[in-house]
Amino acid sequence: MEAFLNHLALNLEVAPGTQNQAFSALLFLYREVLKLDFEGINAKRAKERKRLPIVLSRDEVRRVFQCTRKGTSHTMLALLYGCGMRVSEGLRLRVKDVDFSNACIWVRHGKGGKDRCLSLPENLIEDLKRQIARARILHEEDEADGGSKVYVEPALDRKSGGGYSKSWQWYWVFPSARRSKDPRDGVRKRHHLLDGAVSKWLKSACRDAEIEKRVTVHVLRHSYATHLLQSGVDVRTIQEALGHNSVQTTEMYTHVLQAMTGKAPSPLDDLED
Repeated sequence: MEAFLNHLALNLEVAPGTQNQAFSALLFLYREVLKLDFEGINAKRAKERKRLPIVLSRDEVRRVFQCTRKGTSHTMLALLYGCGMRVSEGLRLRVKDVDFSNACIWVRHGKGGKDRCLSLPENLIEDLKRQIARARILHEEDEADGGSKVYVEPALDRKSGGGYSKSWQWYWVFPSARRSKDPRDGVRKRHHLLDGAVSKWLKSACRDAEIEKRVTVHVLRHSYATHLLQSGVDVRTIQEALGHNSVQTTEMYTHVLQAMTGKAPSPLDDLED
């Protein structure tokens, strides 16, 4: 096992996370499946690679939205950038967690099982209302075709007498176009959109906007945090908005901002013609 982990680090030069995942898999296999001790492993650790995240400028974000088709795709991408949400949090958003009266959005059971409250951008309100109206049409179609049902944690749904999974309040803001059988219980339900669709929308918009950076959906979250810092928002507030456990994770964006704004001038620009 040491030889295998050393091979990953020294020969394949994998990222630290990949090596840790391999170690965790071996640990689970031995302790939980084979019921054997797993001690005394002294493998070389993969080198930590300190990389700053890719960030879009405000102008690039504006161009992305200009090249995104109005409707569900535009609303989803605007939500992820405007609130700094993870794509999984945006996809799992339920109708009950959008509070227009208080201009906020609730993220339930985010990373680490934590809830948090985010400011709802004013520029997103009308688009989000139209998206919920589109979701309402699907909910009514489901009701007319055998009854609406979405996934709700079984224990919570049992507590409600099965009412939550059938209610409009627990319906997805971004439902999929078709219902499908849930492999967990074999019941036909309406799932939310998949992250692959969001990635496709962003990739297409970046291509049309002629952005050459390697842009993933998570780049919108990085851009959100960096642009807040540029606007003078303090790190602690951004930490709460992003749902980071440690402020040290959020401080990564101060390094991004410093790298962008604290560059040394080039002597090339001082040369006379």
